[in-house]
Amino acid sequence: MTSLELKIPPPLVALLTGLLMWSATRLVPPLALPGVARVAVAAVLVGVGVGLAISGVLTFKRAKTTVNPTTPAAASALVRTGVFRFTRNPMYLGLLLCLVAWAVYLSNALALLIVPLFVLYMNRFQIAPEERALATLFGDAYAAYKREVRRW
Repeated sequence: MTSLELKIPPPLVALLTGLLMWSATRLVPPLALPGVARVAVAAVLVGVGVGLAISGVLTFKRAKTTVNPTTPAAASALVRTGVFRFTRNPMYLGLLLCLVAWAVYLSNALALLIVPLFVLYMNRFQIAPEERALATLFGDAYAAYKREVRRW
């Protein structure tokens, strides 16, 4: 099923996942979480998620490499600085944190259970093809990076 590989931009995948999560709130009643705490936790998660994503994009731009997730073969540099010292996928991790924040805000267990679908999709149809392209472009340097830094 390679037809979906690198076809749907990750922000769109996250948006569709968020819509599915919102739809789930119609099926299962919300959890009884205090409103102020729920909103505060969600806000912190969104802040960290957006910060990670922006940091990743800015680091790519400083390295003068593509930020387009649908064309990883166009990468001109293997970026290992900044936030990429801690995660190979800071933009995707940022989207994931925003989805977790959305689940917390929605206060819905079913919405939270949908979040792993985003991870599964991203691992299979976005990250795996990206890793193949980067391995082809950067060979041993990328293999070493993969050994040293986690995906998510």
